[in-house]
Amino acid sequence: MQNKGLIKLFALLFGLVSIYQLSYTFITGKIEKEAEVFANSRISESEEDYVSKREALEASYLDSIGSNPILGFTDYNEAKKKELNKGLDLKGGINVTLQISIKDILKGLANNTKNPVFNKALADADTASKNSDDTYIDLFFDAFDNIKGDTKLASPDIFANKGLSEEINFQMSDDEVKPIIRRKIDESIVSAFEVLRERIDGFGVTQPNIQREGNSGRILVELPGARDIARAQDLLSSTAQLEFWETHSQSNPSFSQFIVAANEKLKTMVDTTEIEEPVKEESEIDSLLSDVATDSLDLGNQVNPLFDLLIPANPGTHAMFRAAINDTAKVGEYLRMPEIRRLLPADIQFAKFVWERPPTPETEVVDLYALKSNRDGIPRISGDVVSDARDDFDMGGRPAVSMTMNTKGAKEWENLTGDAYNNQTGIAIVLDNKVYTAPGVSSGPISGGRSEITGTFTVNETKDIANVLRAGKLPASAEIIQSEIVGPSLGQEAIDSGFMSFMLAMAIVLIWMIFYYGKAGAFADVALLLNILLIFGVLTSLNAVLTLPGIAGIVLTIGMSVDANVLIFERIKEELAKGKGKAQAVADGFGNALSSILDANITTGLTALILFVFGSGPIKGFATTLLIGIVTSLFTAIFITRLLIDWYIGGKGRTLDFSTSLTKNLFKNMNIDFLGKRKIAYILSAILLGIGIFSLATNGLQQGVDFVGGRSYQIRFQNEVNPSEIASELNTVFGSGTNVKEFGDANQIKLTTPYKVDVEGVEVDNEIQDKLFTALQKYLPDGMTKSDFITGSDEKSIGIMQSVKVGPTIADDIKKNAFLAIIGSLAVVFLYILIRFRKWQFSLGAVVAVFHDVLIVLGVFSLFGKIMPFNMEIDQAFIAAILTVIGYSLNDTVVVFDRIREIINEKGWRSGMNVNLALNSTLSRTLNTSMTTLVVLLAIFVFGGESLRGFMFAMIVGIIVGTYSSLFIATPVMFDMLTKKIKGGSEK
Repeated sequence: MQNKGLIKLFALLFGLVSIYQLSYTFITGKIEKEAEVFANSRISESEEDYVSKREALEASYLDSIGSNPILGFTDYNEAKKKELNKGLDLKGGINVTLQISIKDILKGLANNTKNPVFNKALADADTASKNSDDTYIDLFFDAFDNIKGDTKLASPDIFANKGLSEEINFQMSDDEVKPIIRRKIDESIVSAFEVLRERIDGFGVTQPNIQREGNSGRILVELPGARDIARAQDLLSSTAQLEFWETHSQSNPSFSQFIVAANEKLKTMVDTTEIEEPVKEESEIDSLLSDVATDSLDLGNQVNPLFDLLIPANPGTHAMFRAAINDTAKVGEYLRMPEIRRLLPADIQFAKFVWERPPTPETEVVDLYALKSNRDGIPRISGDVVSDARDDFDMGGRPAVSMTMNTKGAKEWENLTGDAYNNQTGIAIVLDNKVYTAPGVSSGPISGGRSEITGTFTVNETKDIANVLRAGKLPASAEIIQSEIVGPSLGQEAIDSGFMSFMLAMAIVLIWMIFYYGKAGAFADVALLLNILLIFGVLTSLNAVLTLPGIAGIVLTIGMSVDANVLIFERIKEELAKGKGKAQAVADGFGNALSSILDANITTGLTALILFVFGSGPIKGFATTLLIGIVTSLFTAIFITRLLIDWYIGGKGRTLDFSTSLTKNLFKNMNIDFLGKRKIAYILSAILLGIGIFSLATNGLQQGVDFVGGRSYQIRFQNEVNPSEIASELNTVFGSGTNVKEFGDANQIKLTTPYKVDVEGVEVDNEIQDKLFTALQKYLPDGMTKSDFITGSDEKSIGIMQSVKVGPTIADDIKKNAFLAIIGSLAVVFLYILIRFRKWQFSLGAVVAVFHDVLIVLGVFSLFGKIMPFNMEIDQAFIAAILTVIGYSLNDTVVVFDRIREIINEKGWRSGMNVNLALNSTLSRTLNTSMTTLVVLLAIFVFGGESLRGFMFAMIVGIIVGTYSSLFIATPVMFDMLTKKIKGGSEK
């Protein structure tokens, strides 16, 4: 081997750089352990709010030493930014996909027009979007074209308005307007992206990730380590619609008259069946009132529908009425009804009713404000006049938010405060359609444009409000269409189980290589250890995210990376058997194995690359580690192992046999007639495939929420529970379709429900969490709070450990991408094998074998999905497993094909004799690699944690079937097809 010195230098540099990159992770780990010890020494587990107090102490400790120098080249704060990124499943936190509302953007561009054609096109686009993969803007344009008549997009009351006058005029055709609107929408999404990035930067988590997903209007946000999940969700979905309104006076008799008339009207409507749809105000974004289903009116047995729900507001406030939080939805439903709105007296006919923001999570009663509005519902002052905002404290030392307005805002603020002073009314400060505070004005107009938002806030809340106001408002509502929330304790358990499976798999592989290949196996082990170091070093330097499937990818790389060394050692043994000297046998062995190694790794790499392109979240992490592992294992196997072997055999009196006394004659002189048994294999495979396909047609597959949409919760209890009993209770709460099954230990369940899956908004998530807590409270420890249940942050790790939400639209996209990933990988590999082997019969044999393997794995999951004591749902992780099986099956098949091509080119066809010879000569390598990989997968299956068991089971079945198919399906199919072509010709 030439350039040994250069390879040594590269190996040394790569190793040192990897150690340097990983040093930051070791530093932060050590310091955070010290912080944990510090906190535990100052607080007892028996104290109330133990978890939150411990976390506060840890944070205080880390803040105090954050800038202290460490080892002369870094400090904790810097090291934290450069440590190995851990995904949500290892660190806990929140991962959400936000959908920026294109509908809201279109309405904003059209100045919230009342044009009936425009609004009908929006409604039609809403309907079409539920069953279409087209973008919302395309659906809107199609809907508009179908109903427009003489109406144009460039009408003065649509897009040829004052706001777009510089770009659109009423003489333009629709085809001229459409690209301008598309560009404006894209600019709005970019604006939303930047607003969200600024908010996240102020949230306080390390290594956040925010990405825009194509041109779909979707934005992916990951906040690893975020523990206050509710705070994070509010930050991401809040539109920051800041408004300043003058309130109606509490003493205005018109409101008393209105409520009396409305109550009487409702009493007469008890038996009415034809009720108009409630009016929905244009500014109702993310409000509690707008999220209420209004397709039916249920007055129950109330004698006085409104009087029974409303309470007079406290004197001295600027609210009109009060109501229990549980009744706000019903009151809002009544007040939005057209029949009721018509009863408003002339002086308050445009009044806007808005609830206050609940001051605390325990609040049971909230105020209802009536805001002075006009026909268009436009506030006196909007949040765009705020030039700066910061968290502060009011005169009483309570957390508050102080704001500074620009010149225009300062003038409007002076006018508004003057009117409120003269009318003895209040000024309601409304953020995202909730009243945060409504103070009166006691000393005349306020000049200068300075104002303050006060209320019952925590310090974190004022930080977030100020952060949101500084960043600006989102140009449209941002709905969470997919989310995954992982509690910190579950993340730590994943690290522990992943580390255990990693170390066990590593030990098994290292011992096996020495047992089978002796000293040569020890050299392969050194290369393997360097390989692992390089994988983690590259992950850290690329700022990639390590996930639980990512750990599985690394462990799988351990099992598969020995394949290159096995191929090399088997070829060296063959050269030694021919009587060649050590040095020549080593050189020829490496040279002869190179083609098979490259082909096998390229085919596996292609499937991993497609998985990376079409996958998302943790699955992309799996593909990332697999791709990195393939590259590093090639480098270490081809170069590092060669360096070590050349060094060893270059010494005087040293011998290297590439086997031990126990393995020396294993698989020697094998002469199995594989082709002769192909008909039996065809029959066996046909039976297995027939059973599997029948089961798929009758039983189907258990599709996870990734593919059908819904919400999934992993919930842990203190004691064992009965899943059937819980399912029965929850079905009465969430309706049919709710599924509960044991997940791992008997004190843990996995709950999936389609309840309100097509309804967006944080309020719906909160409603489901409330119902879950109420329904399951009797199974929880006494005194456990709802907050601890939702976050799973109880010191005993009880509650919701993980939750996943997938909307129906994104579920369809995931399913489509999964299909494209599988078909794409097959197509790419077919073309690669065709190019490499120059005969389509080789490609056909490989693809038939892959289809065979995939169908059998699917059949096994269909047959045993409801029997196995672990999760066997079809989700993104399962697709990753299928693609890995495809990669592995192709890896094995290509190695066999390489040897067949080599022997046939050397000795000719001879009616399949040499094909059998090739299969027998690679049998040692096939079984060695398969057994090693299987043992590794079994280690992960047993010790890798419950969430990985279905994933690992699919790969275990796939490896077994893939090994069988490379010998008995791929090669026989290729042989039969090629035999037909050459029959009657010369056998070459």
